[in-house]
Formats: sequence, C-alpha cells, structure tokens
Amino acid sequence: MTDTSAGAPQAPETAAAPAAGAAGEGMAALAKEVADLKDRLLRTLAEMENLRRRTEREVADARAYGVTNFARDILAVADNMERALKALDDEIREKADAGVKALLDGVEITERELIKVMEKHGVRKVEPKGQKFDPNLHQAMFELPDSSVPTGTIVQVMQPGYLIGERVLRPALVGIAKGGPKASATEAPANDNAGR
Repeated sequence: MTDTSAGAPQAPETAAAPAAGAAGEGMAALAKEVADLKDRLLRTLAEMENLRRRTEREVADARAYGVTNFARDILAVADNMERALKALDDEIREKADAGVKALLDGVEITERELIKVMEKHGVRKVEPKGQKFDPNLHQAMFELPDSSVPTGTIVQVMQPGYLIGERVLRPALVGIAKGGPKASATEAPANDNAGR
C-alpha cells in the first residue's frame, strides 16, 4: 500500500503541469490576438483620418473650382465685350451722339461688373505684357524681333489669360520678343498680375 500512497501524490503534480502549460499557451494566444486587434484598430483609425483629410481637400477643391466650366463659358462673353469696346477709338466716341455715348457707358459698366463678379468667384484676369514668358501661364502665338527688351519677354497680348484660384483657366495668347539680350535667370514671372 505504500506504493499506492506514494503514487497518489505524484499524479496531481503531473496533471497540474500540463494545465499550467495550456494556460500559458492560452495567454500567449490571447496576447497575440489582442496585439493583432490593436494593430487593426490603429490601421483603421489611420485610414479614417486619411479619408477625412482627403474628403476635406476634395470639398475645398469643389468649392474653389466648381465653377470652372461655367467660368470658361463666360470668358467668351467677357472677350466679346472687351472687343466691342476696343473697336471704337476715342475719336469715334467723341463724335458719337448722347445716346451712343450712354450705350457705351452702359457696356463699360457691364464689363466692369462682369469682371468683378468673376473675381468674387476666384476668376482673375491676367495681363502679362512686359513679363517673362511662362509656358504654364501663356501660349506663344508668334515671335517679334525687338532688341529693346530681353528675349522671351511678352510684348503683345492677343487674348488675356485667366486663373481660377491657382489654376490656369485659360492661358494668355501672347507674342514674345526675340533678338534682344537674354533674360536673366533671376527674373521670375509675375503670375499674380490681375487685370482691371
């Protein structure tokens, strides 16, 4: 019987060792699962923050540039008003009767109001005459021999350009000088020259 009593205390010890090992493995598995879930949570939070920022940027762009197609269509109206006013020189205006002068004044006021409304919505007119040619803002139509200004300087504007926010709505159609001294590399094009 001595052997039986000696064997009985040893059985619970051997049973406890596998239970402790299983509990340790269970804790390790739970710790790994917690770490995985924490990692997934942090990644999801980062993705949500990126989505929030991207959405804010898209909403801001939609506000700033949402009128682009409409503004592009309105430029034709602005161009036609400007051409109509330039078609009449000062001599013709002086000889015109009071009714025609009143009509011309009305067209000038309407043109100024149109430009003001476009500026209110972020559309700015660019008159680049005298600036250094910038292919991002201007479209060269021809070159003029002119030794009085540096090569690459805009000497004639065929059609003014327009910016909407910081983007080009329509490049200015320009004539540039050639044959003069080279423009210095330190000259920067002034792209914030708003018209009227």
